[in-house]
Amino acid sequence: MSVDTPRRIIVLRHAKADWPSVPDHERPLADRGRRDAPETGRWLAGAGINPELVLCSTALRTRETWKLVAHELPKRARRTVYEDRLYEASPGEIIAVLQETSDEIGDVLLVGHNPGVQGLTEVLTAEAEGDTLIRLRRGGFPTAAVAVLTFTGSWKSAEPAAATLVAFHSPQD
Repeated sequence: MSVDTPRRIIVLRHAKADWPSVPDHERPLADRGRRDAPETGRWLAGAGINPELVLCSTALRTRETWKLVAHELPKRARRTVYEDRLYEASPGEIIAVLQETSDEIGDVLLVGHNPGVQGLTEVLTAEAEGDTLIRLRRGGFPTAAVAVLTFTGSWKSAEPAAATLVAFHSPQD
C-alpha cells in the first residue's frame, strides 16, 4: 500500500459502562452498553467499514465493546492489539500510537475513552463533511459513538488538522 493511499481512522468510544465496586479499569458494560455496542457494529457494517487493525484500550469496557461490535462486522480484522497506552490517553498520546501503524494498513479502528477520543477527533479534523463536526461539538462524544476520519499519507503523517471528518454516528441519535 502506497503512502498516497487514502486511510481511515475509525474512532469508537466504549459503550455505556456500569459502576460496580471495582477499579475503574475493570468496569464492565452496563445493560445499555450491551445493547448499543452491537448497534454501532451494524452501523459500521452498513457503512462498509471493516477495519484491518483494531487498537483497543485494555480496560474491560473497551474490550467488551470491541467484542460486541466485531460480532456484527462481515469479517474479522486482521489484527487486534490491546494497548495499555490507550487507557486514559490524551489526544497526543493516541496520535503517537496511531503513528506507529505500518503503512501496509489502510483502516484502523481505535476503541478508547473520553475525553481522549473526542479530543483526538477534534484535533485531527481539518475539514468536516455535512454537519458532522457541529453534531460532535453540540452533543459531545456519547458512549458507543463512532467518528470516521480520512486522510492521505503515511501513518506518521496522522497529526493535528490532517484529516477530514466524514461520518459521526451515535446509537442515541
